[in-house]
Amino acid sequence: MPFLSPIMDPLLVLPPLWIVIIISLVVTLIITLIYKWTTDQNLMKQLKDEMKEFQKEMKELKQHPEKMMEVQKKAMQTNMKYMMHSMKSTLFTFIPIILIFGWMNANVAYEPINPGENFAVDAFFAKGITGAATLNAPNGIDVAGNKSQSIIDRKTSWVLKGMEKDYKDADALSIEFNGKTTYKGLIITTKQRYAPVIESYKGGDITSIKINNPPMKVLNLGFWNMGWLGAYIVFSIVLSIIIRKVFKVY
Repeated sequence: MPFLSPIMDPLLVLPPLWIVIIISLVVTLIITLIYKWTTDQNLMKQLKDEMKEFQKEMKELKQHPEKMMEVQKKAMQTNMKYMMHSMKSTLFTFIPIILIFGWMNANVAYEPINPGENFAVDAFFAKGITGAATLNAPNGIDVAGNKSQSIIDRKTSWVLKGMEKDYKDADALSIEFNGKTTYKGLIITTKQRYAPVIESYKGGDITSIKINNPPMKVLNLGFWNMGWLGAYIVFSIVLSIIIRKVFKVY
């Protein structure tokens, strides 16, 4: 997301956890305010109160299934009205959220590849392809073992390490197979940056090339190590509850 870079990239100097917390806070605050401004809050409060009353009635009518079903039907109709009135704010926020998610996936989903650190490169081939492929590395990158590797189960792999640099264009990795060359960019750095981890290719023997950056674990709960998306969902739910109470949003 190049046009988001001037706004979002300064966050990359922070630890990934703080990046997710700050983005969760800002996005949740904006969504909540847009929701408040684009909905009739008096009506939303009325509908919410009605749903609470219906839920209370249904608990009291557990021994009367027919009457409970009638109340449940009314509750569903009220809930549908509530959801329909909420849709307007969703339309305003959907595209910006998708763009922000794209930036986060491109910047905090994986660890960077550090200088001098071993990393793997995998090439995936079309069905029925056999033989051997050759990886040619630019100056600054060393290939461990043989540069030519056999294709096994439509895949071949290499282990590399290199100096800090943005390897692209003429300095990109290249894989030769069947007289054709396929290129893949790579970033080696101590900063929170990485090239697209997987790139797909159409119409050739090579279908995709993957750089095996380690997945980023943003939040460790002991029983669950979360990536950026899981951490964002947790923080946004908690922050949404708090912000809605502060701004009295229904």
